[in-house]
Amino acid sequence: MSAPTASRPQPASPAPVPPSPRDRALAVARSLPGPLVGLLVIFLAMSFLSPYFLTSRNLLNIVSQVSDVGVMAVGAALVIIIGGIDLSVGSTLALSIMTSAWLFRDHGIPFALALVVALAVGALIGLVNGVLSTVGRVQPFVATLATMSAAAGLALYITDGSPVTSFPDWFLLLTESVPGTPIPVEGVIMVAIYLGAAFWLRYRPDGRALYAIGGNEEVARLSGLKVTSIKIRVYVIAGVLASVAGMLTMSRLDSAQPTAGAADLLNVIAVVVIGGASLAGGSGTMLGTFIGLLIIGTLNNGMSLLNVSPNLQPVVIGVVIIAAVMSDRGGRARLRGGH
Repeated sequence: MSAPTASRPQPASPAPVPPSPRDRALAVARSLPGPLVGLLVIFLAMSFLSPYFLTSRNLLNIVSQVSDVGVMAVGAALVIIIGGIDLSVGSTLALSIMTSAWLFRDHGIPFALALVVALAVGALIGLVNGVLSTVGRVQPFVATLATMSAAAGLALYITDGSPVTSFPDWFLLLTESVPGTPIPVEGVIMVAIYLGAAFWLRYRPDGRALYAIGGNEEVARLSGLKVTSIKIRVYVIAGVLASVAGMLTMSRLDSAQPTAGAADLLNVIAVVVIGGASLAGGSGTMLGTFIGLLIIGTLNNGMSLLNVSPNLQPVVIGVVIIAAVMSDRGGRARLRGGH
């Protein structure tokens, strides 16, 4: 029997090389959501380009400027998550505030009651949108385009195109600062709405159902979800939120304008798309929408500080929307390739 041979010593494995600061920074950057990275880049660029950008007054001014668009964007995001679209948010805003102002000025209705009617108008337009796109089987784009046109016309008809001014002092406090702080009340309202919507989407079964409907409506229906009622409810919520946004606009200006909200549709859709929601439905978060809102608000504010022509500002927003949509399509293509 041969003697056992001695085992050779195994070479020691090399010690892991710690990542360099550059590698760590790249890893952190890759882990951040794309919209957040974009916001940080825009924020840093504007802070270098304008000495007035980082002042507390200007930052709070951004919050005030985006509050109405931000509230409408919550409803638009919910609609897009279920695979729909709502083009009527701006016209809903206009009709709701003109109705309340008309009732208050011409018919002596107490203003608090007139505001309740404004919310009811928003809910009614949302209900019409929801019923047309579900029970009526009308494409959401066509249904909301029709209600957009009708609401815009009614907003002009009610007061013959003239604005209404001079509302109660307590109503104007909606766009003042929280007592003892520089924080605008409208900013607090907006953040509260985002938090409520985020909680609903994340922790409530009927909120999580929105993703299932947007991902595959037929599968969601076969799974027992009440797809029609959920979709109608989402459109109603979007209409009510458009009315709330109108109240913030009316309080800030102390005026109800029949053309209010007409220019907000582009910004509302941009906020949701830039925030990462897919127009195909089934994805999107309130955090992403809020980041998209800050991107639009920062861009608009920064371009105004830099004296960029107002005629060029929509061009910049359009380019950002295209970049966001192409990024979404690229991400979906990579996911399909990975599978």
